[in-house]
Amino acid sequence: MDPVALLRELVARVTVSGEAGPQRNALGLVTEALLERAPHLEVTTGRDPDHPWTLLRTPTDPGRPQLLLACHVDTVPVPDPGRWQSDPFGADLDAGRVWGRGASDMKAGLVAAAVALGSADPETPIALLLTSDEEIGSKGAAAAAAALAEQRIGAVVVPEATGNQVVLGHRGALWLAVRTAGRAAHGSTPERGHNAVLDLVALLGRVAGQLPLRTDPFLGTETWNPGVVAGGTVPNVVPDRAEVLVDMRTVADGGPLLAWWRAQPEVADVEVRVDLPPVGTPADDPWVATLPAPVLPGPATYFTDASVLGAVVRGAPIVVWGPGTPAVMHAVDEYVELAELEQATAAFTAVAARWGRAG
Repeated sequence: MDPVALLRELVARVTVSGEAGPQRNALGLVTEALLERAPHLEVTTGRDPDHPWTLLRTPTDPGRPQLLLACHVDTVPVPDPGRWQSDPFGADLDAGRVWGRGASDMKAGLVAAAVALGSADPETPIALLLTSDEEIGSKGAAAAAAALAEQRIGAVVVPEATGNQVVLGHRGALWLAVRTAGRAAHGSTPERGHNAVLDLVALLGRVAGQLPLRTDPFLGTETWNPGVVAGGTVPNVVPDRAEVLVDMRTVADGGPLLAWWRAQPEVADVEVRVDLPPVGTPADDPWVATLPAPVLPGPATYFTDASVLGAVVRGAPIVVWGPGTPAVMHAVDEYVELAELEQATAAFTAVAARWGRAG
């Protein structure tokens, strides 16, 4: 298995979140490459038509604790390809880097994990979970959760871009669609209606001072971001509806934040789009101490499939650790350093070998 060739093939494929077919094909590509290298692997394929997933594992006793490598194949979109120096899906190899959408987030980590599984002794209990739609709320991981709960998991690596440094957790995510309702009227007689947009503006104007954001010693302070605002239809009609999509990063249960939004007088409806818990592994965990990489003192800024996996791996330690530069994730001219891919491949392979020797 040629890691660089596989990475370039994956980056060249457009696997945007929400498009099940291309993501399913990417799962098939990785599975085919692994079975060619390691035909002994057992494969379980998810049947969810919208959020595909695949679990590959060595044919060992399922009662033995497995090392789980968990990777997603989807990427965020490329809204303006013209801003890129090269084709965002060209997978160009230049200056020791592979360029393109998903190179850092997280197709390089996926390739490193796949090589580690393909190289592992068949008697080593190790598995690779491939998921879809992580970028829109870890929906593929959620679809795989029931099957994963049947496995005995001893530790988890999520190979997101961390510059090959071990990260012990991250905040959760609570995404809400908050709506206000008004009464339509002609734009020349606004007093005959009730403007839902003005209600939304008044609400957003006081959020910063009143939203009960909390702070955790490790995870930091919760945040909120009104990412999308919509309301009205045409200029000469008083809008009778408005909506804001809010992204909050949480350090604890999102219930108090949700309750605050629902209690505001302007709010007509709140829909929960994403609700993922925070993740944290103790720094003194014995397995973490064996990993051949430095441990960062703070959390990742983004969320990962670990939010879903934490609920089904029965307290097994989870780390976020993989090749790639966090600053270029979701950015124009995304890339990954081939040196980091090589380093991650060697590290994951060594961790898998040590897991096998440990018993």
